[in-house]
Amino acid sequence: MRIVVTGGSGKLGRTVVRTLREEGNEVLNLDRFGERGTSTHVDLTDYGQVIDAIAGVDDRHTGADAIVHLAAIPAPGLASDVATFHNNMLSTFNVFQAARRLGITRIVYASSETVLGLPFDVPPPYIPVDEEYAARPESTYSLVKHLEEQLAIELVRWNPELSITALRFSNVMDPADYADFPSFDADATLRKWNLWGYIDGRDGAHAVSLALAKAPPGFERFIIAAADTVMSRLNAELVAEVFPGVPVHGELGEHDTMLSIDKARRLLGFEPRHSWRDEVTDAAASVRPS
Repeated sequence: MRIVVTGGSGKLGRTVVRTLREEGNEVLNLDRFGERGTSTHVDLTDYGQVIDAIAGVDDRHTGADAIVHLAAIPAPGLASDVATFHNNMLSTFNVFQAARRLGITRIVYASSETVLGLPFDVPPPYIPVDEEYAARPESTYSLVKHLEEQLAIELVRWNPELSITALRFSNVMDPADYADFPSFDADATLRKWNLWGYIDGRDGAHAVSLALAKAPPGFERFIIAAADTVMSRLNAELVAEVFPGVPVHGELGEHDTMLSIDKARRLLGFEPRHSWRDEVTDAAASVRPS
């Protein structure tokens, strides 16, 4: 396919662009930043720039079959609340609207685990968490992610041929980040904010590829996380210490993710291929997820 990726110069974006190209796709990276020759600089808050760049850029490309929208201020607290809302909400609307006007009917974009209620200062309704309970945004960043999902729901209602897939990525990690993971065991509260979850960027890119290939018309949301937690400590021990009294639905496993990826497994065929345990040789980190 000919695929436009926004935010392809970011942490996850770089891996997504590389993966999609390795699969034989023609990929154009639209980003405010990025090295010359590898991206086209676009201010995604400017609708004119967005629709023009997606429609075609000189000798770079002449249109797109699909859009992967990753560009955003990527976390709470990196900018003021107003700046985060204005940038992220307007950018997403512009990308979705440009796709509609240009007749592009396949969109995959980065939602966020934060809509699940992170940082879980108010405990989750149950563990493992999944996509079945109503969004619980606790920051302006998360509020925008929730509103983006609501926007997508209405747009696919307007156009039954349109496919929009929201991937609720967990905390994206590269192999270089894994050396710090064994230190998390000393304090269970250090990573309780997302139920000790993460996603290897390579698996995040694989989820994007699967969604592009398999998502049917309509809107769907998926949690995208690694198969295991960031901890060597047992799940039952962690939950008993940090979230006593929270109902547990089903089996926790010893180190299985508590950000349920069952829906992504079932509907997309998503299966994480990478674990921090493969990268860290510390004996305490040698246990694989069950």
